[in-house]
Amino acid sequence: MRMRKKKHLHERLDACTGLILYDISEFNNDIKSIFLNNNPLRMEIGCGKGGFILEMAKRNPQINFLAIEKNMNVLLLAAEKIKAEGLKNVKLFAGDVNILRQFETESKCEMIYINFCDPWHKNSYRRRRLTHEQHLKLWEKLLCENGELHFKTDNQKLFEFSLNSFADYGLKLRNITFDLHNSDFKGNVMTEYEKLFSSQGQPIYRCEAIYTK
Repeated sequence: MRMRKKKHLHERLDACTGLILYDISEFNNDIKSIFLNNNPLRMEIGCGKGGFILEMAKRNPQINFLAIEKNMNVLLLAAEKIKAEGLKNVKLFAGDVNILRQFETESKCEMIYINFCDPWHKNSYRRRRLTHEQHLKLWEKLLCENGELHFKTDNQKLFEFSLNSFADYGLKLRNITFDLHNSDFKGNVMTEYEKLFSSQGQPIYRCEAIYTK
């Protein structure tokens, strides 16, 4: 279901100035400089309402987080949550992830999170999946040596596709689970979608893919 436009959207976005970035081209060769420090950088692709990135930033104040979201209505909710918490180690980019293809950044991030992305069910749309080879090449460009891609989904077919895609690309797989909440994995941070799906008894699929050189 499409989210309704938030009341006073633009005024509320303006109130989050400094937290939301609309043009990151100026950081092309040094994306870490967004935070004015040299702390490690992690990205979330499609942060939604921001529950995951907010909790990760609170648990890891020594790490910087850049969250990307193109839907301005949900981005607003994420921004207002982060602003209310007074967190300084999170920035939000309002735009499509494909703009990152233009980057030739010298400073890399150590980890990318992809949580509950669009499964693009039709086989003819498989190239749009964020775990397809064409996106794996993009993540490789953004990640440092031995950088990690952490992936979660409620869609079994997408998860199986992703595992095969990771293996074909030569990535090292770790912590694979077909039922996250009934596994022995520690330290999981749930997204809004994850809370909803798990409350309905839906298993959550998760793995980590490592870009070994």
